Order: sequence, then structure tokens, then C-alpha cells
Amino acid sequence: MADALTVAAVIVLAIAAVGLVRVLRGPSRIDRMMAVQLLGSGSVAVLVLLAVGSGTDALVDIALTLALLAAFASIALATTLAQKATAAAKAEHAPGTPAS
Repeated sequence: MADALTVAAVIVLAIAAVGLVRVLRGPSRIDRMMAVQLLGSGSVAVLVLLAVGSGTDALVDIALTLALLAAFASIALATTLAQKATAAAKAEHAPGTPAS
């Protein structure tokens, strides 16, 4: 059973590592951030699989902490994008700017 979980962890890690290409080459910041989220989620899955396979409870704690940090990163990205969209909308409708 532990060997099967280790193999599953390696497969998940390999699939998540493919996202590293998007982090390095991503056409936009959003693509890069989503790829980082994929890496974070893959890391959480790998840590949980290894924790179950090895019986190490500390790995579950690390996985939960990583998942919490990934959630905060998503919130930060959404907030930043919303602020930029609001600023762009205000600049578009500001008085004295030429109409397109």
C-alpha cells in the first residue's frame, strides 16, 4: 500500500511539474499565478499521499499550511486584479480624457 501511494505521489508531482513550464513561459501574470496554484495544489496532494503512505502526521500539518498559504495567494491575486480593473474603469471615464 505504501509503495502504491509513493508511486501516486511521484505521478502527481510529475504532472504538477509540467505546470512549471507555464510559470516560466506563461503569456500573462494570471497564467503564471494559476500555474503556481497548480504547483501548490500538487504539492499538497504529494505531501498528503506521502503522509498516509509513511504514517507521518507532520506531513499533513505541512500540507494544510501550504494549502492555507495557497488560498491567501489566490485572494491576493483576485484583490489585485479587482483593484486594477477598478482603476482602469475610473481612468476610462475620467473627465478630460478623449473618447475612443
